[in-house]
Amino acid sequence: MLSLTNKHILLGITGGIAAYKCAELARLFIKAGAQVRVVMTRAATEFVTPLTMQALTSNRVHIDLLDAEAEAGMGHIELARWADLILIAPATADFLARMTHGRADDLLSTLILATPAPVAVAPAMNQGMWADAATQANLQVLGQRQVHIFGPDSGEQACGDVGAGRMIEPLALSAACAELFATGFLAGKHVVLTGGPTREAIDPVRFLSNHSSGKMAYALAAEAVAAGARVTLISGPVSLPTPKDVTRIDVVSARQMLDATLDIVGEADIFIGVAAVADYRPEDSAIEKIKKHADTMQLTLVKNPDIISTVANLADKPFVVGFAAETEKLIEHGKEKLQKKNLDLLFANNATDTFNSDAVAVTVISADGEQAIKPGSKQTVARLLLQEIAQRLPAAKK
Repeated sequence: MLSLTNKHILLGITGGIAAYKCAELARLFIKAGAQVRVVMTRAATEFVTPLTMQALTSNRVHIDLLDAEAEAGMGHIELARWADLILIAPATADFLARMTHGRADDLLSTLILATPAPVAVAPAMNQGMWADAATQANLQVLGQRQVHIFGPDSGEQACGDVGAGRMIEPLALSAACAELFATGFLAGKHVVLTGGPTREAIDPVRFLSNHSSGKMAYALAAEAVAAGARVTLISGPVSLPTPKDVTRIDVVSARQMLDATLDIVGEADIFIGVAAVADYRPEDSAIEKIKKHADTMQLTLVKNPDIISTVANLADKPFVVGFAAETEKLIEHGKEKLQKKNLDLLFANNATDTFNSDAVAVTVISADGEQAIKPGSKQTVARLLLQEIAQRLPAAKK
C-alpha cells in the first residue's frame, strides 16, 4: 500500500495545461498520509484556481515571494524548511530552464534554491519543446544536481501533436514520490496511545492523581511517527511538548480518557495503554472548595472504568498492548494482567524506577513467555518496544 505517512510534500504548480491533474495528485498524496502545501506560479493560476487547491489540501495556497502573513514575511524560507520533498508538477520547459540557471524571480524558484529537501520534477510540454536540444541539456544539468525527473509519458497532447511530453498520471507520480522515502516498519499503521496521569476531582482545587510524567508515552509516540505510523496520543495533564506530527487529544479524568479512546480506537491498528489511569475516583466531587473543619475527613471512592480492558474486549479490537508498573512480583503480576485483560502484549516495569525518570528497564510479556529489554533511555527502549509490536502484528491480524 502506498504510504507517505507524516511526510511534508510541497507541490509546485507551473503554467501548463497538465496543471488540472494536480487536484487528483494532491488528493492521492493526502490519502497516502502526507501533508500537502501548494505553491503556484502566476501562470499556473490561469489553468487551475488557488481556491481549488486550498479546498483539497486544507492549506492556504502560496503565490507571492514576499508574504506579509508568513514568518517574518519570508515565505520561501518558512516553506523551504517545512518540506520533506518539493515536487514541481507540471514542470514546463520555461520553468526547467529557470531552475537550470538558478533563477529566483518568484516564490517557487526561490524556495528551490533555499530548501535542503530533495526536489523532483514532472516535465510536461509539447513534444517539439521536449525534444529540443536546450530542454534536453537543461534536464541533463538538473539530473547531475540530483533533481529527480519523473516522466514524461508519450501520447496525444492537448495541441493535437503525438509524442513524448505528457505529464505522467497522478497515480504513477504519487508512487514515484513515495519510493523516494525509506518505508518505516509501521508505515501505513494508525497507532493510538494513552499517556500521562489522570486527575480525579475532589473539589475545584483538589484532586487524586499519581506521579506519572508521560515521558514513556511521548517517547513511544515520537518513535512511532519515525517508524512511519500515523499517531494519535490521548494525554492526561503533563508538561511535555507534543512530538512532531503527533495528533494530541488532551483529557483530565479517566472517564474523559475512555470517551476520547472509544471515539478514535475504531480507526486504530494498534492501541497502547501507557497512561497511569487512576483506579478510583471520589464518588462525589464538591462544587465549591471543601473548607477545613474537623481533624479528619472521609472520602468515598468508586472504581474508574478500565480503559484497556474495554478496548481489548471490543468485537473488532486493534492489537492491544498494555503497561504494568509494579513494585513487586513483576513477571507474576504482569502475566496475570495479560490474561485477565485479554491483551496481545504487555510491557512490565518497576514503578519506583520509572516515574519522572528518563531511563527505563522493561520486560516484554506475551502468551509465549517473557523477554527482558536492555535498560536504556525511554526513547531507545520505545523504539525496541515498537519493533516487538511490529514483529507480532501480522500474526495478530491473521
